[in-house]
Amino acid sequence: QVQLVESGGGLVQPGTSLRLSCVASGRTFGSYAMGWFRQAPGKEREFVAAAITWSSRYYSDSVKGRFTISRDNTKNTVFLQMNSLKPEDTAVYYCAAQTIPITTLTAAGEYTYWGQGTQVTVSS
Repeated sequence: QVQLVESGGGLVQPGTSLRLSCVASGRTFGSYAMGWFRQAPGKEREFVAAAITWSSRYYSDSVKGRFTISRDNTKNTVFLQMNSLKPEDTAVYYCAAQTIPITTLTAAGEYTYWGQGTQVTVSS
C-alpha cells in the first residue's frame, strides 16, 4: 500500500512558475512509476508527465518544454516543476503511482495509487 501526499499548488499569474511535490509512503519508492495528472472542471483527468527512472521521463504535448518531472528516490518524492504557466494549466493536479512494469504510462487507469490532489490556478 502506498500513500501519496501532494503539495505546492496555489494561485499564480500567467508566465510564472510553481513546483509541485508528492511524497510517497513506503520503502520501495524506486519500484514505482510515478505520474502527474490533472483535471479541470468539467473535463476528464488528463496525463501531464511521468517518470519511471531519472532518465525515463515522458510529457504530454501540452506541457512539453514547460514542465519538468523529477524524482528523488532517497526522499520518496516526485516533483513537477511548472514554468511559463498558462490559464489553461488551471486544474487539480494529482500524483499517481504504479508498480513497474506499467503498460501505458499515459493512462490514468493504469495507476493504482493516487494522492488527494492540489489546486493550481493560473489567472491574472
